[in-house]
Amino acid sequence: MNEALYISDLDGTLLNRSAKLSSYTTNILNTMFKKGIHFSVATGRTTDAVQNILADIELEIPIASFNGVVIYNLKHKSYDKIYYLTSETVKKMITLLKSHDVSWLMYELINNEILAYYDSVEHKPINEFIEDRKERYDSSFCYVNNLKEVPAEHIMYFTLIDTYSRIKPVYSSLKEMPGINLTLVDDSNINGLWWLEIFSAKASKENAVVFLRKKYGHKKVVCFGDNYNDLPMFNVCDTCIAVGNALDEIKARADYICDTNDNDGVAKWLEENVL
Repeated sequence: MNEALYISDLDGTLLNRSAKLSSYTTNILNTMFKKGIHFSVATGRTTDAVQNILADIELEIPIASFNGVVIYNLKHKSYDKIYYLTSETVKKMITLLKSHDVSWLMYELINNEILAYYDSVEHKPINEFIEDRKERYDSSFCYVNNLKEVPAEHIMYFTLIDTYSRIKPVYSSLKEMPGINLTLVDDSNINGLWWLEIFSAKASKENAVVFLRKKYGHKKVVCFGDNYNDLPMFNVCDTCIAVGNALDEIKARADYICDTNDNDGVAKWLEENVL
């Protein structure tokens, strides 16, 4: 096994502002793979979105999607690890979210298939997200009259998309709830929108890195990030690199700062320091 694993966030880090891999970055990554150098991604994006975005590169190491909730092997199209929410937590979550004036998506993973449930598209950001993901990634969504009627055994993720002023009260009311982990980040592609992600307390990008390191025997892990949800993996990586457009808090924790995501910062660093 190659001694080092290089792992990167996607949005705002490996992807440009159009949320795509540039041809330059794609070429660098494929050159690494041909040389037997191991690379993966840890992202808040859904598994189907990651598969589409990374369609032109050949990852050998599984990826961490949904902020580490699932570890997915792109090559074998199988899940190595899934962190589900408990049924009790799911029921409490639905009740609490319904007490706020927000819309959200609830993700189920069963029989290797992911389905996102919703009972309202009253708020524009959620509606636009659903239509965009259907068109771009052929993602599966299901409207239901009452989310409480959906079996809770295989629910593993909740997503809220809205302005900070609407999401912050929800975040504040959830901070003390046991059994969950939260990430609250601004949208790196759309000004004014924020994402609140809710998932098992056992899941994180940190735990995903630990899982991959242990399973594949990497002695060293180098990571790249730009936003708050990347800080957990900074805790367990040997070398941490922030892109030039990263938040100041991320840069302060990094060992190095590379160029921005729009200037192929990650790929340039890999070419200069690895290839």
